Amino acid sequence: MPKFTLDGKEISFEPGETVMEAAWRVGIEIPHYCWHPGLSIAANCRMCLVHIESGRQMAMPQLAFDEATGEYVPATKPKLQPACQLAAAEDMVISSTNDEVKTAQASVQEFLLLNHPVDCPICDQAGECKLQDYYYEHQGTLKRKLTEPVHKPKGVRFGPTIVYDAERCIMCTRCIRVCDEVAKDHVLDMRERGNKNEIVLAPGRELDHKYTLMTEHVCPVGALTSQDFRFKARVWFLKSGQGVCTGCATGCNTHVDYDPRNGKIYRLRPRDNAEVNQFWMCDDGMMTYTRHDTDRLLMATAGRGDERAPLGEGEALALAAEQLNAVDASKLAVVLSAQHSTEDNLALAKLAAALGTDALYLAALSEWEGDDILRSEDHNPNRAGAIQAVGGATLKSVPELLTDVQSGAVHGVLALGWATAEKLEELAPLVALDGVVSLSSHVGALPAAASVTIPVADTFEVVGSFVNAKGLTQAFQPTLSPPDGIEPAWKTVAELADKLGKDLGFTDLQGLRQGLVDAAEAAQ
Repeated sequence: MPKFTLDGKEISFEPGETVMEAAWRVGIEIPHYCWHPGLSIAANCRMCLVHIESGRQMAMPQLAFDEATGEYVPATKPKLQPACQLAAAEDMVISSTNDEVKTAQASVQEFLLLNHPVDCPICDQAGECKLQDYYYEHQGTLKRKLTEPVHKPKGVRFGPTIVYDAERCIMCTRCIRVCDEVAKDHVLDMRERGNKNEIVLAPGRELDHKYTLMTEHVCPVGALTSQDFRFKARVWFLKSGQGVCTGCATGCNTHVDYDPRNGKIYRLRPRDNAEVNQFWMCDDGMMTYTRHDTDRLLMATAGRGDERAPLGEGEALALAAEQLNAVDASKLAVVLSAQHSTEDNLALAKLAAALGTDALYLAALSEWEGDDILRSEDHNPNRAGAIQAVGGATLKSVPELLTDVQSGAVHGVLALGWATAEKLEELAPLVALDGVVSLSSHVGALPAAASVTIPVADTFEVVGSFVNAKGLTQAFQPTLSPPDGIEPAWKTVAELADKLGKDLGFTDLQGLRQGLVDAAEAAQ
């Protein structure tokens, strides 16, 4: 591969790459505001100016102060180039740190801060703001402007999810390009010129497409803030884990930002993955974290409706085993979940095999609005994983389960998960059965119809994997610890199997995952 030298370090590049792209790919950051690896090049912030030291030098005229004479005299200085727009060339020698570049970076930074409000203590971007970072790295001087700064609109509601502060905006145009190039909706634009610039909505429009939170995500300063995260947490108190979005079958990779002091998740951000979601997520996907601590199932119960009563963990497993043992294996239905991990589904499929039933069903959410950008029409993150867990066997739907219950083919049910397209009133046939056991992390129609409910850990609390719509297996790690006494579903299934006197052939997650390998080989 051809190479160029940046600050004394050789960097390989692909033909057609810019200096910025090649440096970013190997983990070197050239200061920038307007450039983003997933967007077109604007080259308007001028923070990424670099000096090409090789080849024929370009120069610009200037007036330099002569200390000997005390006058300004004609002189020249190197013409710097924006690295985001500069095509990489073999044997090119570039500096992003010499005195000329440092002077330019400090000047650009000072220019951007001339009218910028010093409201960092109340700005949600504080702690992850490029203006703050680059001020300390590349400027570090006191403001010289003595006149009143230009004032612009503040707290402008752009739509149901985004608030805009024009005084903080540096006109990098990232938000405009996200709307144009990612969402394919030209709802934002820029008006006026110079220090009167501001971002505006298209006449008669709101920022209301499916990727509005991406406009806030790419903003390098505090000009755009999300209604959801606004004033809720300081980022320096947050830790970040790695997850996979549960919103649909695309399986966007995520950063899960949470406060370890209270075990609360505050937001999801897209995690770069060129094969899956590139740099983006949809609004609905970014808001899936709100389900984590909403309607959690925290205690095992027995009975239905007003007769429902709490149970201890051991009592619940014993009662569940008793009710399942009372059902003939040929009339027992096992319901897998398109919302749970492949490991959870595999453990349940193994239990079904040990009990001698092949009546397997799949609980899944109904389809939602997909698109040709990221959103899959399949509203479930792991339908493919559940099918993989049973070796590719056909899984019937919940409506088919209800039909089988009404026909007398099913007398008992063991179900995983809360998510089903059916409402509680539609699950009335299940309520008529004595042996309906639900393993669920949340309240839902299936747990409400069960005679025994046993809580299990949520996706943010377990090690597991999903298989997305393209067949790509993606592992995720726990961000939080599950509530006391609650375990991953696969482990709860293993404990239930022990109560039923069945050996599932695994004692830990590694042993269970070997079953995935075996299932994949059997399906070939």
